[in-house]
Amino acid sequence: MNSKSGAQANQSIIDSIAVLQALATAGKPIGGSEISKILGLEATRANRILKTLASIGITQQTSNRKYEPGPGMHVLATQSLYASGLLRNSLAPLEKLAFYGRTVALGVLWYDSVSFLYHARPGMNSSEGIGRIGLRDATTSGIGLVLLAITSEASVRSAYEGREIPNFPQGVESLLTKLAEIRKLGYARVEVESDNPQAADKTTHTIAIPLGNPVNSAIALSGWISESETPEVVKALQKAHDEIEFNCNNSKVT
Repeated sequence: MNSKSGAQANQSIIDSIAVLQALATAGKPIGGSEISKILGLEATRANRILKTLASIGITQQTSNRKYEPGPGMHVLATQSLYASGLLRNSLAPLEKLAFYGRTVALGVLWYDSVSFLYHARPGMNSSEGIGRIGLRDATTSGIGLVLLAITSEASVRSAYEGREIPNFPQGVESLLTKLAEIRKLGYARVEVESDNPQAADKTTHTIAIPLGNPVNSAIALSGWISESETPEVVKALQKAHDEIEFNCNNSKVT
């Protein structure tokens, strides 16, 4: 989780990134006035940022003068994935986890949301699992909770104090208690709602472990997981973790 901006932060850059993220997660073309309402920005400022981003191809206007991601955004996404190597080095170990017949996921935390780089249900091939779903509230996700657990208490309080917290109606103290439990275990085991509309039972479990040194992501298996199966699932995730770490440490960008 990123802490709040400090005194030396450039607000124009912060606002531009916020506009870009709002556009990327909208799922449809969106206008400057809509973005200004979402972000609490002045409409003129939101429109100026959108036009600036459009001038360099990061965004583009539709025929009805709304905005959508432009080719530059796809280039940035491709470059970032290539530069980090995280997804590239994770695919083979994630494919092996499909053996367990559960949803396999790789995600990262940014502020209070989780973005899934990979999320494949049983039976899906790897290509279907890449970029399949968008942002989720971190507190509704095993990956989100295991990554929140390695952040400081001060950062968690800063992000959640005084607001409604999905899945934690009793507030930030109950969230902090859960995060302390996760830290002690070294993994998150949480009950979540299935994202499969055809699933007869909407209640599933996610087990997630952190990934990276320093931690920058997490991997997870989701499905019906009994308490007795938990050690086996954690062991499988740890094996995938070790393979991904080995791949990342030994890969070279040429």
